[in-house]
Amino acid sequence: MRAHEAGALHGDLGNRGPNWLRVPEDVNALVPQLWPRTVTRTEEGALEIGGVSVLDLAAEHGTPAYLLDEADLRTRCRDFAAAFAGADVYYAGKSFLCKAVVKVIDEEGLFLDVCSGGELAVALAAGFPAERMGFHGNNKSVSELRRALDAGVGRIIVDSFQEIDRLTALARESGTRPAVLIRVTVGVEAHTHEFIATAHEDQKFGFSLAGGAAFEAAIRVLDEGVLDLRGLHSHIGSQIFDTSGFEVSARRVLELQAQIRDARGVELEELDLGGGFGIAYTTQDDPSAAADLAKRINKIVDAECAAENLRRPRLSIEPGRAIVGPAVMTLYEVGTVKDVDGLRTYVSVDGGMSDNIRTALYDASYSATLAGRASPAPPLLARVVGKHCESGDIVVKDEFLPADVQPGDLVAVPGTGAYCRSMASNYNHVPRPPVVAVRDGASRVIVRRETEEDLLALDVG
Repeated sequence: MRAHEAGALHGDLGNRGPNWLRVPEDVNALVPQLWPRTVTRTEEGALEIGGVSVLDLAAEHGTPAYLLDEADLRTRCRDFAAAFAGADVYYAGKSFLCKAVVKVIDEEGLFLDVCSGGELAVALAAGFPAERMGFHGNNKSVSELRRALDAGVGRIIVDSFQEIDRLTALARESGTRPAVLIRVTVGVEAHTHEFIATAHEDQKFGFSLAGGAAFEAAIRVLDEGVLDLRGLHSHIGSQIFDTSGFEVSARRVLELQAQIRDARGVELEELDLGGGFGIAYTTQDDPSAAADLAKRINKIVDAECAAENLRRPRLSIEPGRAIVGPAVMTLYEVGTVKDVDGLRTYVSVDGGMSDNIRTALYDASYSATLAGRASPAPPLLARVVGKHCESGDIVVKDEFLPADVQPGDLVAVPGTGAYCRSMASNYNHVPRPPVVAVRDGASRVIVRRETEEDLLALDVG
């Protein structure tokens, strides 16, 4: 528990692990690690982001809206680039991608991973250098691979024997020699949700290490001589706080690299250890700083290379949600407040599972605060829910809000930069919210709000 929490314990709080929360001493307090770095409260009690009050942002852009703290985003890019100096830091396109964010990533010198033709199209439309891209995916189509070759994508992470065959044929056809990494499934179980743990054996990604497929794939690529095998890739999951999994992953991948060296006399030049570093969604989360992560991971790589008598390969790292996730908060307006026979208070907002499916999909936990004003009222344990026709349409399972929360109030939810807008839908034909970048006292729309006309545009009748 953090310093702002004290007092009596309450039960029946969903599935947050230990199932306990403490009543906050000040229901208006902000825990810094949960919020974009420029977020503060004004003297009147309203939240301010990037020097702009949420009251003004709501009046100009409406709600719900994703609010991106551009200064925070750039700072996180710089933190990871500095911490992993000498390595290639990849921004996860799947976490959130639009042309404005691509341009920020480019300006800050990061690399970019994409995992579909659509993400590749956005990156190219924004002018991102293709040579600084990595192309992921377990089922890349022939047209996607051809476009990647035509664009000159820097690294293609191959995921199956069929993909090796497709890419080899396309490379011969086009007279190119694309650089590739072999994605290795190392059998490490990340301490995360089943759906976002990606290195145990029973899942769709990569070549099995234990079964010998990863070694066979590397030998096939080397012996064919058409593709340029640069290295190995491993990704053990997302929302990871403990680096011990990277130690096991690095050991197993570098053992494979030593096997390849011994079999073919080739020392691969690169190693991508993935990443998927965790962020704070609630006060129970305690993410590490980029510098701490880099120190631990570099130490692991150095030790394992020494153990296998390997030259240290060039490292690539994929922080995942850790770059954009904390830089965004979602702003909602309260529509109804309903007390259900003293069992629970439901605070309904004007968004929900169409703009943040993660609570319903992953049983994810979030935090929230009254955003448009401060309140002297005592804390009330509430459930923040959406407007959709689903009982599972929950935004925040359990949070203390002031007891006088009422229709018309603004509520903000932090940590929504990753996998919220990118997984958003039009369920119940609800238009998706805009993304508004805020910096130095000014705001600009970088992804506009959808309209009813947009909803009808694809409906040919």
